[in-house]
Amino acid sequence: MPSPSPRTDSATRQPWSKVPEITLYFWVVKVMATTVGETAADFLNGTLGLGLSGTTVVMSVLLAVALILQFRTRRYVPAVYWLAVVLISVVGTLITDNLTDNLGVPLQATTVVFAIALAVTFAAWYAGEKTLSIHSIYTPRREAFYWLAILFTFALGTAAGDLTAEGLGWGYGTSVVIFAGLIAVVAIAYGGLHLDAILAFWLAYILTRPLGASLGDLLSQPRTEGGLGLGTVGTSALFLLVILGVVIYLSVSRRDLAVVPAESSGRPLAHRPAAPEMAEVAAEPKGA
Repeated sequence: MPSPSPRTDSATRQPWSKVPEITLYFWVVKVMATTVGETAADFLNGTLGLGLSGTTVVMSVLLAVALILQFRTRRYVPAVYWLAVVLISVVGTLITDNLTDNLGVPLQATTVVFAIALAVTFAAWYAGEKTLSIHSIYTPRREAFYWLAILFTFALGTAAGDLTAEGLGWGYGTSVVIFAGLIAVVAIAYGGLHLDAILAFWLAYILTRPLGASLGDLLSQPRTEGGLGLGTVGTSALFLLVILGVVIYLSVSRRDLAVVPAESSGRPLAHRPAAPEMAEVAAEPKGA
């Protein structure tokens, strides 16, 4: 079966990825988005009194709208992309919370179930597309696999973070240290031991979710429950403001725009129009 054709810019015919280049900005916004997913879900559920079911319905509708906008864009648009990430973070948290709080499913079970669901998604994605590289996200089918995987990473991360902090009684601070340490191990394995770039990316992406969930609980929960007592309102507002600032900067500077690699699009990179903001792409390891 011939490989799908990448989406192209109508003016330059240059193929563009639908996701951002992996830079420091990506990881900063990703961790903050995961933290907001935890604190915003608690805020809407508890402080505003919408309840788990009501909050889930409202946020799922908003997520559906954001994903429609994301799928309709021809290339990566920071505001649209990160809006979808923040909302899918909230919905992923709510899925786990519904299973645990409303249906009484143990955290051990939800962690295993979502780990299996994520593994199946990756297996189906690879079987159909022969790659899990996010640099290859330029067709609707690959984008659908990408967002489904993202949803399961958030649901899995919420379950794993709650399991270590609450289920096993290790506390929020200890959980933050554990998941931050695991991410550091992945970074060292990638930088020093030549761990495969795609595997390293997805391992780090998965681990940032329980890191963000534990960090959100650490900041927002009362001191009597092991948190710092900043509250869900203060924590959510602070992180959302930082996310907004970074996204505005990226929208203006376009520092994280990414083109489809030559091996994916079938077009020699030298034949593509040069763009100053794409200078970082050549320095990125292939396959990430």
